[in-house]
Amino acid sequence: MIDIRPSATRGYADHGWLRSFHTFSFAGYHDPRHMGLGPLRVINEDRVAAGQGFGTHAHRDMEILSYVVSGALEHKDSMGSGSVLRPGDVQCMSAGTGVTHSEFNGSARDPVHFLQIWILPARTGTTPAYREAHYPPELRRGRLCPIAAGDARDGALLIGQDAVVYAALADGADELVLPLGARRQAYVQLVSGSIAVNGNPLQAGDGAAVRAESAVRLDQAKDAQLLVFDLP
Repeated sequence: MIDIRPSATRGYADHGWLRSFHTFSFAGYHDPRHMGLGPLRVINEDRVAAGQGFGTHAHRDMEILSYVVSGALEHKDSMGSGSVLRPGDVQCMSAGTGVTHSEFNGSARDPVHFLQIWILPARTGTTPAYREAHYPPELRRGRLCPIAAGDARDGALLIGQDAVVYAALADGADELVLPLGARRQAYVQLVSGSIAVNGNPLQAGDGAAVRAESAVRLDQAKDAQLLVFDLP
């Protein structure tokens, strides 16, 4: 079963300095039909104006990923971590027993475009941790590149959940296949371009929940950038 989530049906918030699309219920946007998929709780597509950002705030018991599409995202947290993330960079913050952090546009001139992802951990009360890595286009082009996983496979960032997050760039004749086990499901979030998921066309910003299927099949791509979540 493929359940398409058109971009225009997502929640939306415009705070002037921040424009954010919410795939699942978040903050002031609540839709009981869209509360997440398995442990995947949040996919927010954020655009933050130059010199603006999220001030220091707290999290706990959540795996928080940031995937930068364009621009520069500056991160600081109570663990002493601090960096500026650029396209191809991914950060993972395991909030565990509690952490505070801030996220700002690292440019005084250009906006930053990134996806923020929250995944519920398998265990609560763990020690907070921060990890980041760079996944250049050649690692993501024409393949599903793991960027976060409960087993840290193939250079993926470690998360505290039996899930795998893949990033991919696809175009033309590229065909990507993700086999799914009997107790697995998946979510596809298309960042840009177009692609078909098991024969169902997606446009930029669209998503697709994949349940009770033997595999996720991605083809008919045109300049596609996407994330794929393999979930229990």
